[in-house]
Amino acid sequence: MKHQHKYIFVIGGVMSGVGKGVTASSIAKILKARGFKVNPLKIDPYLNVDAGTMNPIEHGEVFVLDSGLETDQDMGNYERFLDQSLPAENYMTSGMVYKHVIDKERALGYGGRCVDPVPYICEEIHRRIEASRRKTNSDISIIEIGGTVGEFQNEMFIEAARILKLKNPNSVLFVLVSYLPTPNKIGEMKTKPTQYAVRSLNSYGVHPDIIVARSDRPLDQKRKEKIAFASNIPTDHIISAPDVESIYDIPLNFEKDGLSETLLSLLKLKAKATDLKDWRQMVAKGERAKDTIRIGLVGKYFRTGDFVLSDVYISVIESLKHSATALGKKVKIDWLDSGDYELGVASPTEFKEHFKNLANYHGLLVPGGFGERGVEGKIKVIEYARQNKIPYFGLCYGMQLAVIEYARHVLGLSDAHTTEINPDTKHPVIDIMPEQKKLMTEKNYGATMRLGAYPTLLRKGTIACDSYKAGQANERHRHRFEVNPEYIESLEKAGLIFSGKSPDGVLMEIAELPKTKHPFFVGTQFHPEFKSTPLHPHPLFSAFVKAATQRKK
Repeated sequence: MKHQHKYIFVIGGVMSGVGKGVTASSIAKILKARGFKVNPLKIDPYLNVDAGTMNPIEHGEVFVLDSGLETDQDMGNYERFLDQSLPAENYMTSGMVYKHVIDKERALGYGGRCVDPVPYICEEIHRRIEASRRKTNSDISIIEIGGTVGEFQNEMFIEAARILKLKNPNSVLFVLVSYLPTPNKIGEMKTKPTQYAVRSLNSYGVHPDIIVARSDRPLDQKRKEKIAFASNIPTDHIISAPDVESIYDIPLNFEKDGLSETLLSLLKLKAKATDLKDWRQMVAKGERAKDTIRIGLVGKYFRTGDFVLSDVYISVIESLKHSATALGKKVKIDWLDSGDYELGVASPTEFKEHFKNLANYHGLLVPGGFGERGVEGKIKVIEYARQNKIPYFGLCYGMQLAVIEYARHVLGLSDAHTTEINPDTKHPVIDIMPEQKKLMTEKNYGATMRLGAYPTLLRKGTIACDSYKAGQANERHRHRFEVNPEYIESLEKAGLIFSGKSPDGVLMEIAELPKTKHPFFVGTQFHPEFKSTPLHPHPLFSAFVKAATQRKK
């Protein structure tokens, strides 16, 4: 007999960035390992319709699905942990929900009734959750509500969850992911912030069934008992979640505390035998690795005040780790601010020192990005990597800038540029795609880039083709600019190989240098980092890591 669908809501307490995404991913992973079809959803409470127009320094990485939907980075966590692609129905924002309700009201879809947040916004949230459930034909939905309990922005989503629980009392669970600080001067782990988070959640008419207690160290029994007593839940429903070396340890740590057994018991589902063998082997291989390769990641979105925001490039970072682990290596990533490689931004002494240090890296990577700041620094790093035969991997903008560097310093077109930065350049080797020009004139920026999965045909005998071990790839894109077709012939005559092209031959998807000229110099117009998982590392990242390993030798 088919069981009624089950819902697990994951809500955050005390602070943002507490780990709701990896908690939801890990819960989905351990339940999938039990043989259930799981359905992870992300709810973002901001009014942006999607993540595509937000500043990466403020929001972090924009993750793109096969469908082309621009989403929060947690969708990337879900896909990496579950080793599967997810549909657009698994992501929603307040902007999506409110826009749908307002558009429906303007079309008299509510029959002239007064449209209030309750019940109509809640009903639209339910509709989207159910659409996702049907699309995935799943048994259990794990729904992460973004933000922190107590914030105004996510009230409607918590209210929608409360109503769903009211209608399905035995099929809805709430997991609170909260933080327990240990102030240095006090030296004692404090439970009071979590107690207040529970009370804030209670004020919405919601009570947590399980508390995942994040902290810099494991919880002791005393702290578990204190939280359990104050929160009115059993002690064994307090799950210790200390900081770990790798996020991929988290599902295994959850299973040590019997979390999947507890969840299934609460949901009144019969537990099946668990199978995390491949996952355990992957984690163990990463722990055994001793040999470390150094990769310089040259970006411009790192700094937020006095702090570094690595989440901007989280998929790139994880992809490097996936490939390194599979090859029995560890990877040490250094954040290199592209502005440090520009005279004027850096002093002459600093400039010289920064370039001297580049020789210490086993590989250099320039990820995607937009805009003028730091571009000349990136081009100088690319030139250094090409001339000194340091393995180089360019992603999206990183490929476009590699083409510009080659045009300037090999083809002799000293003012070659992208029209994104210099619309009046004499040599626009990178130009806006024709279909994008009208959109930009109209300032139609939201969800209008070339987005989602497209096929790429690979040229035999190239690094790209050898890496994929196939003649075709299907990769996710997010860009408006492309290699200008007018310059392709002259670039190829000068030695640059376009080893991946769109099926019609118009769009250049991969650029590389032959191995006789450089050990690894590859750029992709697409974003390979969106397809890498710990159990199936991306072949181009693996080829890059192999080349970096050879350089170390």
